[in-house]
Amino acid sequence: MDITTAGLTILGLAVFESITSIDNAIINAEVLATMQEKARRWFLTWGMLIAVFGVRGLLPWLIVWVMSPGLDPWQALTATFTDDPAAQKAIQESAPVLLIGGGVFFIFLFCNWLFQEPKKFGLPGEDFFARQGAWFYAVVSVALMLIVWFALKKDPMLGFGAVVGSTGFFITHGFKRYAESQEERLLHDQTSMSDIAKILYLEVIDSTFSVDGVVGAFAFTLSVPLILLGNGIGAIVVRQLTIYNIEKIKKYIYLKNGAMYSVLVLGFVMLAHGYGMHIPEWLAPLATIVIVGYFFWKSWKHARSAGG
Repeated sequence: MDITTAGLTILGLAVFESITSIDNAIINAEVLATMQEKARRWFLTWGMLIAVFGVRGLLPWLIVWVMSPGLDPWQALTATFTDDPAAQKAIQESAPVLLIGGGVFFIFLFCNWLFQEPKKFGLPGEDFFARQGAWFYAVVSVALMLIVWFALKKDPMLGFGAVVGSTGFFITHGFKRYAESQEERLLHDQTSMSDIAKILYLEVIDSTFSVDGVVGAFAFTLSVPLILLGNGIGAIVVRQLTIYNIEKIKKYIYLKNGAMYSVLVLGFVMLAHGYGMHIPEWLAPLATIVIVGYFFWKSWKHARSAGG
């Protein structure tokens, strides 16, 4: 990977992590508003270190290591930056299963948003799908069936990876739904939980929301150091939004649309990689930047016309 591609990859990772973590930043800001100043400072300082180096750093390294049993921990971290043929071979052999799982995860994530989540309609047709919410489970079930069918023709492990991706989606989706209900309880009954308990709650929420960014990172690169750097920058941006300007960010009403259409594109990129198709390394970061840029511009126009 040359310097230009690496730089574009880091930029794409940072943009993707930032945009997919907007909901996380909003929850953090609303819960932090119910806490004392000392607890807020602790979370925004140490919580950021845990989020950046703990979850967003440890999780991709752990995934690469587990998916590549021929590598030791150090090789899993440095494999893409070394000339070790054994490490390169282990990464290449394990990548399709990982990418198929990530692709399924993202296809499900996009369909859930399209069919079931409340949203501001940014493109024609979104309102139609929003009225067909009951079809979500039928659509993702058929999609999984087709993905597994074609995967089994190539390698049974690819089919297993697809099932793991769907399992991961429903597990994290359940945690997010629970987080939303807990947030409502926290905001309406502020005396029922101590600041320490709220910090622990926010750390769990951070970990849950970080899964989307970590999974998506593998559509950009399999290099753990680049993932750590790009996702770390994105996590720092989210923390700054949490501290300073979350109300202004809420006025950019189409940012979530941009995040979800990026998720859709990255999902198809990961599936294509998993099936053995060649996809240029620059495509995923460039597509993310273009899609997010468009919806940012659309949100900015709306905010300006509304006097924001």
